[in-house]
Amino acid sequence: MTADPHRPSYHFLPPRNWMNDPNGLIYWGGEYHLFYQHNPNGAFWGDMHWGHAVSADLVRWRHMPIALAPTPGGPDKGGCFSGCAVENDGVPTLVYTGVSPEVQCVATSDDGMITWQKHPANPVIAAPEGLDVTGFRDPFVWRESGEWRMALGSGLRGVGGTVLLYRSPDLIRWEYRGPLCTGDARETGEMWECPNFFPLGDRHVLIVSPVPLRKALYFVGRYDGARFTPERQGVLDAGGHNYAPLSLVDAAGRRVIFGWLWEGRSDAASRAAGWAGVQSLPRVLTLGPDGDVWTEPLPELATLRGADRRYQNLTIPPEGVPLDVEGDALEIRAEIVPGDARVVGLRLLAAPDGVEETLLLYDRDAGTLTLDRERASLSPETWRDTHATDLPLAPDEPLSLRVFLDGSVVEVYANARRCLTTRVYPTRPDSRAIGLIARGGRATCTTLETWEMAPALPDAAGAP
Repeated sequence: MTADPHRPSYHFLPPRNWMNDPNGLIYWGGEYHLFYQHNPNGAFWGDMHWGHAVSADLVRWRHMPIALAPTPGGPDKGGCFSGCAVENDGVPTLVYTGVSPEVQCVATSDDGMITWQKHPANPVIAAPEGLDVTGFRDPFVWRESGEWRMALGSGLRGVGGTVLLYRSPDLIRWEYRGPLCTGDARETGEMWECPNFFPLGDRHVLIVSPVPLRKALYFVGRYDGARFTPERQGVLDAGGHNYAPLSLVDAAGRRVIFGWLWEGRSDAASRAAGWAGVQSLPRVLTLGPDGDVWTEPLPELATLRGADRRYQNLTIPPEGVPLDVEGDALEIRAEIVPGDARVVGLRLLAAPDGVEETLLLYDRDAGTLTLDRERASLSPETWRDTHATDLPLAPDEPLSLRVFLDGSVVEVYANARRCLTTRVYPTRPDSRAIGLIARGGRATCTTLETWEMAPALPDAAGAP
């Protein structure tokens, strides 16, 4: 599959078949472990297992044996759904959802996280009586006040998405403490999947993936030990392709998050390719001075950089500027001063005649950044919608972009605080060009630098 031009080489994905949610992110034994929802039997959703990979730096990964598989007749007979990993008195422990019905289960390892033993007490949590829930899954566990706490994704029928709070002395005996936070179905979805809950700066942050909104939301607010009160709300990634993210605190104390980048093509196209689903690059979350959650790529990604090109003080006329650089495994850094142009940005993965191209456009008047894939591919099997995020700039603030191209992934970070990620599938082998855009006037690109990016997976061509 390494010859597939749409298959990423430095974003994590399994050797073949289906992947969705990241699971069980943990730093243990001097290494990072990433588990993930995986169907080992095809490039389509179903038969959920936990795949497993290990990294020393969150950038380069090696594949490990499958960690969890459904047990016939057991509480996870219908699939091993999403969850988390913790260290309990030196013992690595997975807490995950079994189906059907949805219940919470525990597994432990005594051989360095190679094999896992499911606890005989499973299921350790069943849905609380008296609650009419629309879902009951995806545990997120942490230590607090000398005990274990769990945020569990759920929804209250006729009300909206909710996160249920539990506590336990030992990860086996759990007590329900009530809703941690509840939303309005009309605004934030009917059911909240894959909760993350953690302190950030002087606040707490709750991240959820609402059904049916198909995006990850964050709430910033205050936590009193029993209830979380949101004060601000935002979208974690406005590109339309990042869902079910999961975070951890890394060895440097940073809050790092991965998300599932789903496909932007038909199921038939994914099955024909033999693979589906990619993990986002690792991202560092911080609480910005405006009170929002800011997102930047992990600095260690710079270790993948290879040959580079640098441009300075380029005038961008209304007809744009083509660059003598091309590729589909690149990092691009650009700083653009809009000048009197109404719209500025980048042309990505473009064919020489422009019949295929992906556009990244900043509208100065509207204060929005848009990923436009209307002409990203000639294939009728791919999606062509656009996605945008608000990005108001201060009067003297330039547009600062970091763009990662990797096969079918376009991952954009803007001014250290906004993120858009999409999937594109150019059909032509010459749809690889990069250019600068200005509309309605002239702009200046004060700095633009590109790097070829090295593979980061053992199954990628040229990887160690």
